[in-house]
Amino acid sequence: MSRILLIVVIAIIGAGAYYYMNQPEPTPAERLESAAEDASDAVSEAASAVQEAAEEAASAVTEQASDTATSLTEQATDAANTVAEQAADAASSVADQANDAAAEAGEQVAALTAQGQDLFNSWLQDGMLTAQQFDYDAMVASVQDSTLSQEIKTQAITILDAIKASPDTIATQIQKLRTLLTQ
Repeated sequence: MSRILLIVVIAIIGAGAYYYMNQPEPTPAERLESAAEDASDAVSEAASAVQEAAEEAASAVTEQASDTATSLTEQATDAANTVAEQAADAASSVADQANDAAAEAGEQVAALTAQGQDLFNSWLQDGMLTAQQFDYDAMVASVQDSTLSQEIKTQAITILDAIKASPDTIATQIQKLRTLLTQ
């Protein structure tokens, strides 16, 4: 019976790990939200699994107690406690991993935001991006050399292309660029 309980707990943990590992790549903001949700869900699921395992073990112990000797009952109880402890340890580990992932995602978002802000400020300080001056080639090169996400790079270059194509919209486009790089 204890083998069945162990197999059930391992299957639950395996299913949780499979689900966690097969998620599509979220954006940094979604990573923060999903990490917090996943941590909460993982703890709830682990608690349910522990409760179900404990209920199944208690049921098994009750049935065996009527049919077997006292020593078999004690062994089943020990097995149930071991399974519950292992499930609790696994739930704690999953919650710790989710918290670590959330913290890492938050740090990455902050780093990307800071880099975008620094890039925009350097353009202003170097005089590459003003109402009178616009150094398209240098700005595109600095965007491509940055470690910003590919999506932000593409959007920034699109805005720079719009400024190059229509210089009279530079004030509006600078605001769009500032919003994109500092969000």
